[in-house]
Amino acid sequence: MTIPSAEGFLQASSCLPCTATEEREVVDALTKEAEKNVKHGDLRYLVSQSWWMEWQGYVGLVNYGESGTEQFPQATNRPGEIDNSKLVLAERINGSEEPELQRTLREGEHYTLVPQEVWQRLYEWYKGGPEIPRKVIFDNPTDKTYVVDVYPLCLKLIDARDDSEKVFRISRKAKVHELYSMVCSLMSVEQSEIVIWDYYRRTKGKELTNQNDTLEEAQLSMDQEILLEMKLGGGSSGFSARSTNDELALIPLEPSTSSFSIAGGPTFSNGFSSGIGSSFSQDNSFSPLLRDGEDGYNSLSNGTKDDTHGLSGLHNLGNTCFMNSAIQSLVHTPPLVQYFLEDYTCEINKENPLGLQGELAIAFGELLRKLWSSGRTSIAPRAFKSKLSRFAPQFSGYNQHDSQELLAFLLDGLHEDLNRVKEKPYIEAKDADGRPDDEFAEECWNYHKARNDSIIVDKFQGQYKSTLVCPVCNKISVTFDPFMYLSLPLPSTVTRMITVTVFSGTGDVLPMPYTVTVQKNGNCRDLTKALADVCCLKNSETLLLAEVYERRIYRYLTNPIEGLHIIKDEDILVAYRLPVGHEKLLRLEILHSRADR
Repeated sequence: MTIPSAEGFLQASSCLPCTATEEREVVDALTKEAEKNVKHGDLRYLVSQSWWMEWQGYVGLVNYGESGTEQFPQATNRPGEIDNSKLVLAERINGSEEPELQRTLREGEHYTLVPQEVWQRLYEWYKGGPEIPRKVIFDNPTDKTYVVDVYPLCLKLIDARDDSEKVFRISRKAKVHELYSMVCSLMSVEQSEIVIWDYYRRTKGKELTNQNDTLEEAQLSMDQEILLEMKLGGGSSGFSARSTNDELALIPLEPSTSSFSIAGGPTFSNGFSSGIGSSFSQDNSFSPLLRDGEDGYNSLSNGTKDDTHGLSGLHNLGNTCFMNSAIQSLVHTPPLVQYFLEDYTCEINKENPLGLQGELAIAFGELLRKLWSSGRTSIAPRAFKSKLSRFAPQFSGYNQHDSQELLAFLLDGLHEDLNRVKEKPYIEAKDADGRPDDEFAEECWNYHKARNDSIIVDKFQGQYKSTLVCPVCNKISVTFDPFMYLSLPLPSTVTRMITVTVFSGTGDVLPMPYTVTVQKNGNCRDLTKALADVCCLKNSETLLLAEVYERRIYRYLTNPIEGLHIIKDEDILVAYRLPVGHEKLLRLEILHSRADR
């Protein structure tokens, strides 16, 4: 049989089966070709990281990302079908044909991204699925670097005519006019006949009128509602139109004030109950911010006058818990709270070229004041998130990011926006020259304050002492440098414990769980060896490792050099004692299940 070359795969359809080397060459060639001219809207497909690593082991390749690639001896077993089941939820949203992606996935840990051409070839070879395509978008049109919109906006469209719902996905970089086009297509209506409103938490906000705004700029967030209304006589006034006996009936979409009481406590939109007898009120006249649609909030009253200032939560806009935790840390720092609750606007420095024209400070100050106002239990920081994404594109979208990185950007940005120094003088660095530390430290601090003077410097910055000794002349140089963050190493162990249930291949011994200690950066060979020692494996036997998921074998861990980082603490592992050379035997998997009578 003649195996086609990689070039042949690029020019024509493939011939099956292929060798491992052939597969590696084809995928490598297709990947390089796809990366030559990436365009907005190109597709990338998610592939389970565990399956991808198994395939890499099969073709003799391990990918170390930016550090290059390294060859190693091929694994003997060809992977099974592509299994992306762990990447998606079991249930699909509102009958959607597209699977719902798990919200806590990380690239390189749970999945890898491959070009569309690579996915098509892998699917032709291995089948499986489900397929999970995502579009390429460019955060900055002038920049040629792209990102993959793994978590596009998931919006819930509420039709005011019958209160029906439709859930759909659209890129956060899509324009408002593209949203209108998609809604018109979904609902079979003309754009001239409709109005779309920001309807976050079913509270009518602002009308989406700026057709050239991106949905991110329009402050639409993950999983939120938008409202579709039909125009009446060329305009919309918050009423939906229904036809009854050829007469037009105007029905208010919502009363101006609604209040209801639930026995056992109010139930909020997340489905949880507070567990106390109280009333939940929603009053559009309570706050102009709510009418403007900038931030939704929940108001909770239990008839008492307890001080609840500062006891407000932040809605998770997708996977923005990294941002919420940093914000909550800052808005509960007493000196910062006192500063922003007073008149801080007089210190905003709009002339600082290193600042953000005061916009970040104003956005943070407004959010802090909302969190410290009474009567609110939760707030959606959509306006702040939109501003943050504009000034720091690395935090755009709804993926998880590093909380400390965000905190550093936020403190730096607040400092520059609130820097009291309008013109920074040039100051030449000096040495201690034998002076006492306290005297020299005060001089260095005064030099620093001459260029940097803000509430952030006052409360968050300090100095650390650096001492250098020349190995030739023994001259001692002492400097005091400012700092705002100190990275401290956390103690961590280099080993981990993994529990594996060992089954006898002959069935004459009951399954026995063993817990072994292995190196965190070890591989499957290390785990197999540790198991072999504790279960007294015979020379004529070997162990076959497998992972069990939903009471069936999810995958076999046959690649001996596959890292143990792919095994999570919650994974269920089993091992089978089999005779050496079992690969030549027929393997029959039997699934036991209980039938309901």
